[in-house]
Amino acid sequence: MNKQDEHNYDDIIGLPHHVSKNHPSMALFNRAAQFSPFAALTGHDAAIREAARQTDSFIELDENRKEQLDEQLRLLRENMDLHPECEITYFQPDTKKNGGAYITIHGKLRKIDEYKHQIVFADGTAIPIGHLFSIQGELFRNMELSDIQPGKMPFM
Repeated sequence: MNKQDEHNYDDIIGLPHHVSKNHPSMALFNRAAQFSPFAALTGHDAAIREAARQTDSFIELDENRKEQLDEQLRLLRENMDLHPECEITYFQPDTKKNGGAYITIHGKLRKIDEYKHQIVFADGTAIPIGHLFSIQGELFRNMELSDIQPGKMPFM
């Protein structure tokens, strides 16, 4: 660096800082935000997590299992005035990708809606009859159950 380069700004070094009459000064918080990191791929992390999330496949029930569920539904209809307490496992399809999850709900039944093909619990939870996997409860203690037991389902 030569001697002339050292004195290029001597004429303005002592001047006061310029304040605009037309534009208000920027807040320090906003000024600092100009230098914050920039995420060029917004949503990329969420997309990776969604792709990695596991889902279960829907298990197609055999005819014996379907007959057993039909018999259990008939018993529920006949005893609906008692609002029986049941534990129902059903398939809930995933809204974002193929597959879904098997969910078990426990509670008192309010009704079986034949028009909408749903079982409705006292708390308002509705389960599509076509997605039923198993029904357990005191009402079915004397029924002969198939080999599938709660907690021992083939998809787990």
